[in-house]
Amino acid sequence: MKKLNEHALKAGTWFGLNKPDAKATEVDAVIFGIPYDGGVSYRGGASEAPDLLRANTDHATPCTERLDYFDDFTVLDGGNFDSEDRDEIFAEVQDYVESLVRDGVRFTMVGGDHSVTIPVERGINAALDEPFGIIHIDAHMDLSLELEGDPLSHGSTEQRALELSNIQSEKNLYFIGIRSIEPDEFEFTRGKNIQVKTAFDCHKEGIEAVADDCIEKMKGFNKVYLTFDIDALDPAYAAGTGTPQFGGLTSRMAMTLIQRLFRELNIIGFDVVEIAPPLDDSLASMYAGRKIITEAWGIWAEEIGKLKKF
Repeated sequence: MKKLNEHALKAGTWFGLNKPDAKATEVDAVIFGIPYDGGVSYRGGASEAPDLLRANTDHATPCTERLDYFDDFTVLDGGNFDSEDRDEIFAEVQDYVESLVRDGVRFTMVGGDHSVTIPVERGINAALDEPFGIIHIDAHMDLSLELEGDPLSHGSTEQRALELSNIQSEKNLYFIGIRSIEPDEFEFTRGKNIQVKTAFDCHKEGIEAVADDCIEKMKGFNKVYLTFDIDALDPAYAAGTGTPQFGGLTSRMAMTLIQRLFRELNIIGFDVVEIAPPLDDSLASMYAGRKIITEAWGIWAEEIGKLKKF
């Protein structure tokens, strides 16, 4: 069931850009939360991220790291999809995303664990009659057939994507930041030409080269979805997450990726998942997620002529 809390109903939320009385088709982007972390295989806490993130945006400003301003950009907070029943959540999210994509509305989702990306990608698939691309920025590939007997776990996100009618093969997927692999993922990927740049590759080749390769591989798709698991970042930058992995992306790498990919590909939607506030008193992961959203929205604003240059 979709729920609107006090922050979702405030015009000051999301850097003052939220238009709670508007319709989805009347704003530049929709944002919604899925406070569900029942798909984790290790540590929980990601269910707290959507509301905490909302509460920490009403005092922040709509500007990019280059000090460009986008206060004319408008968003609608669609609230949280929240229920004790996972099947109910997933069905409602799928229908909601399908309607947004059919109406040409760009959107942002805040998780939750990475399993909540599954119904989002299903909704995109249901709305389209063409192949689309998925960029998966994460410490993990999430290609397990199942984890602990659960085929809808946070480690099975892109395995479920490969079952979609508009995801024709592994070529529709591009992975960045990977530095851990499950036994069944290892067997599944052997012999396949998986498009992946590990965190080591990002360090060795340089993040600009990684962005170049991703853009080259994904530019054949008219529409692209980007999912950003906060554990793609090294724990030094984002310790508050359920399954951190040492040796990850730096904050500079992440910002460069967002700037390049959003400018040079048609990213119709994105998510930030696996932020677990209880695991980090400093809330560094939450602030990292907030900055990723801000930077992406700034680029969307620039595309539609709503960015004011510094």
